[in-house]
Amino acid sequence: MTKKELDFLIAEGEGLFLEFKQKPDKSLSREMVALANASGGKILLGVADAGKIVGLDVDNQLRSRLQDVARNCDPPIPIELLEVDKVMIIEIAESRDKPHSCSDGFFMRIGANSQKLSRDEIFSMGIQSGRLRFDEQVCDEFDLDEALDVEKVHSYLEQAGLETELPLNEVLANLDVLKQRDERPRLTNAGVLTFAKSPVDIIKSAPVVCAVYQGYDKAKILDRKIFSEGILGNIKAAVAYILQHIDVRYDISSLERVEVPQYPETALREAVVNAVMHRDYSDASGDVMVEIFRDRITVSNPGGLVSWLRREDFGKYSRTRNRLLASLLMRTPYVEKMGTGILRISKALKAAGLPPAEFHFDEHNFAITLLAGVTDGTTQKTTQKTTQKTTQKILEALRSHPESGRDEIAKRIGGITEDGVKYHLTKMKAEGLIRRVGPDKGGHWEVCQ
Repeated sequence: MTKKELDFLIAEGEGLFLEFKQKPDKSLSREMVALANASGGKILLGVADAGKIVGLDVDNQLRSRLQDVARNCDPPIPIELLEVDKVMIIEIAESRDKPHSCSDGFFMRIGANSQKLSRDEIFSMGIQSGRLRFDEQVCDEFDLDEALDVEKVHSYLEQAGLETELPLNEVLANLDVLKQRDERPRLTNAGVLTFAKSPVDIIKSAPVVCAVYQGYDKAKILDRKIFSEGILGNIKAAVAYILQHIDVRYDISSLERVEVPQYPETALREAVVNAVMHRDYSDASGDVMVEIFRDRITVSNPGGLVSWLRREDFGKYSRTRNRLLASLLMRTPYVEKMGTGILRISKALKAAGLPPAEFHFDEHNFAITLLAGVTDGTTQKTTQKTTQKTTQKILEALRSHPESGRDEIAKRIGGITEDGVKYHLTKMKAEGLIRRVGPDKGGHWEVCQ
């Protein structure tokens, strides 16, 4: 490992695969056990929690001490030691002999922390010797040279706040998404889902499907869209789609008019992130679904609660089936802190005066439902009045210029985006106020009133 690679690792910060320690202490055996029981990783000795290199004296006595700590775990843990710039790097692979324990008990790496577990809890994970989770498995079908989207890698690094001059393959390796298979570099499934040009070509469970329904059930679909732009792109696109298709009221209590969405954006984002992060990508029989009804939004994903999380502990602890994906997302603005998404949804809904979210799950599926609630009289009248005014303005524009496109309508009536026009046109068509005559290009609108 070079100094540049070490600087890159430190810049990533502590996470699922990385732990900082200023010097060896009593907790070192816990960290070794936690990493060996999870997906492996590195412990950097001589680095403070904040990422500052404080260094330490590296000699044979220290090396011998570290090997003794690893051998005293039960069963012993193989480690590799490497020194760079007075930092001792302890490399630990995912063990084939798990579960491991130390004198303090059994531990597993969860997010950036090592959590104590009972032996039964570790066994209940159902991880057999040498078996990896789906997102951590190497994808042999992926052609790194042809199918990797370099722009997605650079975009991810920018969002994660990571700057580096390392070669691309070294960057991917340090993100733990690039492995050597038969002396050839291969991406893991998490790498494919995040950085492939077209993830769905390799992993059929990659897309997010969004739909808008006319009423309170699925009888009539107003709009439907499938996104397969990678993990980060899917989250961004799905949230934007929801915001385009929900009601917006205007707060004019100050000099500037402020748009207030029907549902708080924080709750929407967390619901989508939860579905994308925790779905079972080995199950291609269903999709991550975002369904917008007149009175609610439901975000669902294949894969219920992970088997090692009890129903009564839901919302109290965080357990993810996709540890590598979670590690990647934790470095981005989409995930503020592991295990706090459900809490942030609850707080956002409460602050907006909306009912608590409803959670439905079994061993196969998980769903979050956000309820529109009952608005107070003032809000309801304001929203209805604004919607009626916008509808009338669009009808007037279509009467005088029936050939207008969405962009032209937005310019003519003002105070609304092109996406807002699209939403209102779809709604007005469903209500029978207008109809489209002819094709999208070359046709025109006909007002039915």
